Amino acid sequence: MTRIKLKGFQLFKDRHGRWRCYHRKSRTPIDLTRFPLGSAEFIAECARIVALKEAQTPKEKPGSLGMLICDYRASAAFLDLAPRTQADYQKHFDYLRPIADTPLARLDRPLVVRIRDRAAATKGRRFGNYLKATLSVVFGWGRERGYLADNPASGIKAIRRPKGAPDANRPWSDAERHAVLDAAPAHMLPAIAMMMMTGLGPKDALSLPRSHWRDGEIGTKRAKTGEPVFWPVPAPLDAILRAAPRHDAVTLCASSTGRPWTLDGFRASWRTLRMRLEADGAIGPGLTLYGLRHTVAVILREAGCDERTIADALGQKTIEMARRYARGADLRPKMRGVVASFDAELNKRRTKLVKLD
Repeated sequence: MTRIKLKGFQLFKDRHGRWRCYHRKSRTPIDLTRFPLGSAEFIAECARIVALKEAQTPKEKPGSLGMLICDYRASAAFLDLAPRTQADYQKHFDYLRPIADTPLARLDRPLVVRIRDRAAATKGRRFGNYLKATLSVVFGWGRERGYLADNPASGIKAIRRPKGAPDANRPWSDAERHAVLDAAPAHMLPAIAMMMMTGLGPKDALSLPRSHWRDGEIGTKRAKTGEPVFWPVPAPLDAILRAAPRHDAVTLCASSTGRPWTLDGFRASWRTLRMRLEADGAIGPGLTLYGLRHTVAVILREAGCDERTIADALGQKTIEMARRYARGADLRPKMRGVVASFDAELNKRRTKLVKLD
């Protein structure tokens, strides 16, 4: 069979040794039995798929919001982002599709605020705030390249969380952590313990290669930020990992079938476990897997770690997110020691004053 390379198409052999061909952007497969590879029929089918894709691709108006987004998506600034961040941005671009024809000259701060507020009203406060942040990134990129004279999303504050509203990813209590560890099935326990005792997010924990656990230590990079994460494995986690069911998956954690977990698959299994424990009264409502990152931050903060150390432990570039994650830490034990030292220092100084008099 003749091998040819066509731009925009992926050609490979599957695990059965059969040739497969896909259009990369649309993931449209080509039936190589009907259109033999390298034949005139094959070339014609490739041209048809490309033409169909181009016909389905909306044409953006010059000087419009849609054109700016289209150009930004094709730039290195977007393509260098982590896949998760690209997917999050794309959700916002899809939301903005109905107003893609809006001229850039019409975009000002009041209009951006209205876009943010409408998104928050229909899809939630977090989505609205994140949409505003995404627009700020895109407008900033466009401003540097002459698309706009100003960044109309710059300086707009995020919508504040209503007072009394529960945190989206609250830290787990000690009792909740122990209850989940005691009730988790053997094939789920390593992944949950990994998130609980290293601060890795669900995606990073589930995709961690087996080779990244070595000599009692875990070394990896966060998928979202690319920041390195290094953890000497705590003894309880080490014991759980060594006692985990054997499997041949390349990842450290695996499902009951011995295959790498998918994020959706693990979340479905976690939901079943969480609902059962909630019904039994073993855990409170609102427990999330991502809340375990907040839990680790809170524990480190209560242990006296500074914000830079917490940021390094969680793989954060800046301390702002570490500060947010550690919010709610119980600082009373630490502050009792601080005030005791402060009181002793005051007494020492008072004694010196008395001697001078």
